[in-house]
Amino acid sequence: MNERLRRDPLWRALDLLGLRGKPVARSLGLGILGAGSALALAALSAWLITRAWQMPPVLYLSVAVTAVRALGISRGLFRYLERLATHDLALDAMSAARQRLYLALAEGPAGYSVSLRRGELLARTGSDVDEIGNAVIRALIPIGVSLVVSGAAVAVMAIVSLWAALALAVCLVISAVFAPWLAARGAARATHDGAAAQERSAEAVMALLEHAPELAVARRRHDVLDDARLAELDVERATDRGAAQGAWGTAALPLSVGISVIVAALVGIGLANDVSPMTLGVLILLPLSAFESTGVMTEAALQLQRSRGAARRIMAMIDRSDDYRAVERRTSPNLGAGEIRVRGLRWGWPGGAVFGGDSGLDLDVAPGTRIAVVGPSGCGKSTLLLTLAGLLDPVSGSVVQPESDEPVVRYFAEDGHIFVTSVRENLLVARGDATEDELARATERVGLGAWIRGLPDGLDTQLDAGAESISGGQRRRLLLARALINPAPIVLVDEPAENLDRDDAAVMQTELLDVEGDLLEPERALVMVTHQLPREHRADLVVDLAECSLGEKAVADSGNRE
Repeated sequence: MNERLRRDPLWRALDLLGLRGKPVARSLGLGILGAGSALALAALSAWLITRAWQMPPVLYLSVAVTAVRALGISRGLFRYLERLATHDLALDAMSAARQRLYLALAEGPAGYSVSLRRGELLARTGSDVDEIGNAVIRALIPIGVSLVVSGAAVAVMAIVSLWAALALAVCLVISAVFAPWLAARGAARATHDGAAAQERSAEAVMALLEHAPELAVARRRHDVLDDARLAELDVERATDRGAAQGAWGTAALPLSVGISVIVAALVGIGLANDVSPMTLGVLILLPLSAFESTGVMTEAALQLQRSRGAARRIMAMIDRSDDYRAVERRTSPNLGAGEIRVRGLRWGWPGGAVFGGDSGLDLDVAPGTRIAVVGPSGCGKSTLLLTLAGLLDPVSGSVVQPESDEPVVRYFAEDGHIFVTSVRENLLVARGDATEDELARATERVGLGAWIRGLPDGLDTQLDAGAESISGGQRRRLLLARALINPAPIVLVDEPAENLDRDDAAVMQTELLDVEGDLLEPERALVMVTHQLPREHRADLVVDLAECSLGEKAVADSGNRE
């Protein structure tokens, strides 16, 4: 295979579709039969019109009349069947592409999966996969049909006149190659200029959907709305600029049709004394039908350009996982269950900022330890938890866990997903064998007991809209209940009190950081990231990352435990 073709993002992305030979051949064959029926109908109609002008006996024309009717019916029938076959092929291919894309992400490094932004993931697995599927419906199959039918039209014309066939071939190349190329250049410009704007728009919309209350409190909702509006305007401007250039390509098609008909007419004048009137009729009318199959080529080229842009974004998302390697867990037989030893740890995302200062962070997590990690936004608090959980490799230093067949550490993200299923199933994702009493006890401890008792079906109540079915505070408490149900001896929680009012947040965090509190068993260790640490907390250790970005060593202070 040509190396350049193998590197083409669209060609690579087509592998995700899992196209099979038989469905593709069926769609292509039905398309050729439909377009071939139209071509044959034009030729036969030209013959019938000119023959009828000679007023022969009606019986002489009966076969031709019947054939015209049959071709008219078969053209519509084959086109309908081709649409069914092609859409069936594309829908199956898009389902396969999404499945393979999800598997590629799920089987890749866990640290990369958690790094993906929701807006990006939604755009790649949604509209971008659709665009790759559209390449089959609107580009690949139509291009194949056009090549076969155009070749057949030139061959028929060559039987009548080589000059007419040559003119038709040149005009077909203009309409099927030059015009689509010109239109594709405009589409490429629109795609290039609009891609970044579309991603900005998606991110702004996702921020509005997921963080509307916080944005309203911070009085930033109008700023985000303005960002979304400006991004949409940029998309429109990019589309208009591309459309202006593509319009010139579109104009090439009628120009080519006109030239081919004029040439055919001039050739027909020269052959008037040498061929029958029926042949002249075919010579004049056949080019009109021949261009019917190339009329879709401009749209096919535009679709290929859109699909190539979508494929480039999808393959870039997959290829970025190469920057993340599977984390090799370091263990030591000298550590007991529920212990982690951190030495000289410096951490960060691949290619991003590095946290931990020059000498790194030293930290010992023991059974029953309560540790709070604080610091301003962007100083690496959540990234530290991901590194402690084994989802990201340390930049330098080490994170050592005890040897164990069971998971020692469990990380619970700030934006954990709420599934469109029952409350019970949303809890059981953390521990599938949890009993009814354990679920009730966990929900009671996080303050959801009264709410669940008030639901129509209790724990079996369906959350039909996922996270949108509950408030931000209920969502946060439900995610915390998952952490309590999970049996891992070390629990890493990110902002467990987010979306709670100040008093409830202080109570929640104080309980979590108190080894004698009611939320977490005293033998389990906790590392908690928070922006606001309660003044009356009883944490064993407070890790302040405020100075990490300045290159200084992370500060680990003893807490307020008496």
